[in-house]
Amino acid sequence: MDKKKRFITILLLGFLTAIVPFTIDMYLPGFPDIARSMNTTVSTVALSLSSFFIGMGLGQLMYGPLLDRFGRKRPLYAGLLLYCITSIGCAYASSIETLIALRFVQAIGACSATISATAMVRDIFPLQESAKIFSFLILVLSASPMLAPSIGSWLTIAFGWTSIFFVLTILIIVIFVGVAFSLPESKGPDKKYSLHISSVLKNYGSVLRESYFVIYALLGGLGFAGLFAHISSSPGVFMEHFKLSQKQYGLLFAFLASGLILASQVNTLLLKRYKSEGLIERSLIFQNVFGTLLLIVSLFNIDNFWLTTGLLFLYLSSVGLIMPNASALAMRPFEQNAGSASALLGFIQMGLGSLATVFVGVLNIKTVFPLAAAIMISSMLGLTLAMCSRKFLHTPGNRNESPIE
Repeated sequence: MDKKKRFITILLLGFLTAIVPFTIDMYLPGFPDIARSMNTTVSTVALSLSSFFIGMGLGQLMYGPLLDRFGRKRPLYAGLLLYCITSIGCAYASSIETLIALRFVQAIGACSATISATAMVRDIFPLQESAKIFSFLILVLSASPMLAPSIGSWLTIAFGWTSIFFVLTILIIVIFVGVAFSLPESKGPDKKYSLHISSVLKNYGSVLRESYFVIYALLGGLGFAGLFAHISSSPGVFMEHFKLSQKQYGLLFAFLASGLILASQVNTLLLKRYKSEGLIERSLIFQNVFGTLLLIVSLFNIDNFWLTTGLLFLYLSSVGLIMPNASALAMRPFEQNAGSASALLGFIQMGLGSLATVFVGVLNIKTVFPLAAAIMISSMLGLTLAMCSRKFLHTPGNRNESPIE
C-alpha cells in the first residue's frame, strides 16, 4: 500500500470511528431543550443515551458474523443506511419514549462503522502497527468531543435540537460516499462461514475461550464504563449543578476531551520504549488515584468547579492510555475471525458502558457523586483484574514475557 492510499485509508477509518462520538456528543447540549420540549427531566432524556449504548452493544454481536460472512463493506453500507433513516426519525420524535426507542435502533446502524473500522485495522495493518493505528482512532474518538458539543450547542441555539439529527444525516451521507469510492475492501465474502445460530455461537465461543482476549476486552470495557459515565452525567453535573451555559458546556467538554487526545499521542511515543501491557498497568494505578480523589471531593461536598474539572481531566487522560492498548492486545490473537472478535470486543465495551450510564441515570445526576462512584468502581475493578491476571499474562512462554522493556 503506497503512502497516499495508506493515508486515505487511515483517514476514512478515522471518520468511521468518529460517527459514534458525534452521534453521542452533538446532542448533549440539547438535553435541557429536549427535556422542556417533551415535558420531562434531563435524567429521563439521559436514558436515550443509555438506550443508544445498549443498541451499540447488541448490534455489534449481529454485525460480527455478517462481517466475516459478507466481507467488511456490505454490512457497513446497510448499517449506515439504517443510521440515516433513524436519524431523521429522531428529528421528528414527539415523545421521549419514541426518542429512546429510535436511539436504540440508530445505534444498531452506527455500530457497523465502529466494528468495521476495528476489523479493518486488524485486516490491513501488521500486528506491530495496530496499537499505533488504534491510538490514531482514539485520537479521532477524543477529538470528536471537542467539536461535537460546540456544533450541537450552536445548532440548538440557532435552529433547535432537531437540527442536530439532520446534520448528522448529512455527515453520514458524505462518509458513505467516501467509503464507497476510496476505502478498500479488506476482506472479501467467505461463503464457508455459516450464519446458522449454532455456528455463530460456536465462533463466539472460540473467541471467548481465548483468555488473553477476555482479560484485555474487560480492561478496555471498564475504561469505557468510566468514560461513558462521564459523558452521560456531564450535562446534569455542569449545566444543572454548576450552572454552565450551553456554550460554556461545549467549551468545557472540549477541554476535558483534550486529555484523551494528549494521552493518545503520548501513547504513540511511549510504545517506542514500553510494551502495551505495562502502560495499561501503570495507567490503571493513576486512574485509581484520580478516581479516589474525585470520590472524596463528592463525599465531603467540596463543591469546587475547577477541582472537579481538573480531576476529571486527569482521569480521562489515563483512560486515553488504556483504551488503545487494551483494544490492540485483545485483537492480537485473531486473524480468521477478526470480525467476530471485534464484535465481542465492542459488545463488552458498550455493555459495560451501558451499565455505567444506567447507574448514573437512575441517580441524581445533578451532583458529582454518581459520576465519582461510577468512576471509582470501574477503576478499582480494572486494577484488580490487571493485578490478578498479571502472572498469567506475563509467564514465560506466553505471548508477552514482560510488561516493560
